[in-house]
Amino acid sequence: MARKTPRIIGLVLLAAAIAVGAFALKRRLAKRAAGNELVLYGNVDIRQVSLAFNGTQRIDKMLAVEGQTVEAGQLLGLLDTRRLEPMAEQARAQVQSQEQVLAALVAGSRPEEIRRARADVSASEADAIEAGILHDRTTIAYRQGAATDQELTDAKAKRDGAQARLKVARETLALAVAGPRKEDIAAAEATRRALQANLALLEQELADARLVAPSAAVVQVRVAEPGDMASPQKPAYTLALTDPVWVRVYVNESDLGKIAMGMTARVTTDSFPGKYYEGWVGFISPTAEFTPKTVETPELRTSLVYQVRIYVSNPQNELRLGMPATVTIPLGQHPTSIPAVPLGGFAPG
Repeated sequence: MARKTPRIIGLVLLAAAIAVGAFALKRRLAKRAAGNELVLYGNVDIRQVSLAFNGTQRIDKMLAVEGQTVEAGQLLGLLDTRRLEPMAEQARAQVQSQEQVLAALVAGSRPEEIRRARADVSASEADAIEAGILHDRTTIAYRQGAATDQELTDAKAKRDGAQARLKVARETLALAVAGPRKEDIAAAEATRRALQANLALLEQELADARLVAPSAAVVQVRVAEPGDMASPQKPAYTLALTDPVWVRVYVNESDLGKIAMGMTARVTTDSFPGKYYEGWVGFISPTAEFTPKTVETPELRTSLVYQVRIYVSNPQNELRLGMPATVTIPLGQHPTSIPAVPLGGFAPG
């Protein structure tokens, strides 16, 4: 019995040494793994939009329901445009009419009008010559006593009238050749611009009668219904934008230097255990979440946190607003040139 006691003690000591060694090895491995990656915890964040009609007509149709997924540019609602459409058509007709008036002024006189004016000048010249000859003959006869005072007066009146008509004909020809005044053309152009502006306003009101989705989104709340009076201050829908999606996490000041823009990350959630979502660091806040004190100890400095956004590829729309998520960022990687805010879809991790 005495011989077995040391052996038992030795076995116990050996087992204890093995356990201590295994525990120490496990701690060293865990420490090494922790040094190779940064694990952060946060929540899925999505932008929300309060979408309203940019008009004050009565709502005619609401085409989306709560929970529906909509695409960018998809029609969501329509206003009653029965009053706007005739007004816009009238404005189009006014613009077309004024364009014809302006075109006529710019084109000037037609060749036929100029030829007619020249013909009028030729006829007036002939009348003036004939009236001048008659006046000369009457003057000679009056001096010889063969014509009366009245005959001389009538001959002089015909000559003066013919000369006046010739002057008018020549002025008319000059105007026909010169064309419209530039001031008249400028006034017609200004009138056309005013009519075009009125038409553009009515067409914009017609366009504002259509409510479209600004981006891919999910309808959270349908506020308005057909028959309601629309207003830019009254939302018709509340949308949750599905692009982009990110996880909002907070990094301690002591870990801030370990991450950089563009570093890849993996995101996991409790809702889909074992499934990883590829992501990347897309935003690092330049300021802490609270104003630090004037004098800080090293302990206080390490308590400062900075907001970081991890943009995530979410093709199946599984990540929802507020969902808890775990973010793992491998350290020691070279950041990729990924834009801070994705434009038109998500880049691969």
